[in-house]
Amino acid sequence: MEISLLKIVGAALTIGVRVTGLLLFAPFFGSVAIPPRIKAVLVLFITAVLYPVFSSRLSPVSATQWPVLMLSEFTVGAGVGIATNLVFDAVQMAGQVLSVQMGYSLINILDPQTQVDTTVVAVFYQTIVMLIFLRLDVHHWLLRAIANSFYYLPPGSAHLNQLFTRAVFEVGARVFAVGLQIAAPVLSATLVADILLGLLGKVSAQLPLMLLGPALKSLLGLTIMVAALKYWPDLFQYLFTNSMAYAEGLLHLAR
Repeated sequence: MEISLLKIVGAALTIGVRVTGLLLFAPFFGSVAIPPRIKAVLVLFITAVLYPVFSSRLSPVSATQWPVLMLSEFTVGAGVGIATNLVFDAVQMAGQVLSVQMGYSLINILDPQTQVDTTVVAVFYQTIVMLIFLRLDVHHWLLRAIANSFYYLPPGSAHLNQLFTRAVFEVGARVFAVGLQIAAPVLSATLVADILLGLLGKVSAQLPLMLLGPALKSLLGLTIMVAALKYWPDLFQYLFTNSMAYAEGLLHLAR
């Protein structure tokens, strides 16, 4: 009976550690706006649901192998969470860049998702993308991804090799490329406005461009931003699908 109890606790902890790593870094579930006790209950609930299915797949481990197993499972879960959070990190970066371009960099408000002071454009972008995230049921994709990760990579079978580590860092590097893609319409319009204002300043030095320039850029940026919102659902469906593909690629590399 004692041995059986140890096996049950060990299997539950192994499954729970991977779930914890994923939920800590995954979008929506990892938000600091969600109280820690709610996250803990969610981890316990998901672990309880997955335990009857995957506990039999666990091979016995010795006491010396236990720390390595816990670290490996947590890293796999965290890597998948980081990959799926790629879009939100890119959105935040795009919002920060556009805040500078549009002249809103000095206005900061509290971001409800990160609980830190963030520029207005970044908070606006994060809020809209979170609504799209929920509307597309991407949080359901994440829950299915948790279960599928145990099918594809049973607990204790992960190998954290060099390719896996490099892929996690490459996902972080993709944040800049995706962020520029999101910011491209407004960024390109404001850059063209900067060039035109500079040329006008050379042609006619009497124009009050120092006063009119920021207002024109702000108005142009807001107009392009609102116009681009029409295409955001399709764009972010594509980006969220790609982020899930990155997460699946990490599981391939950890086999």
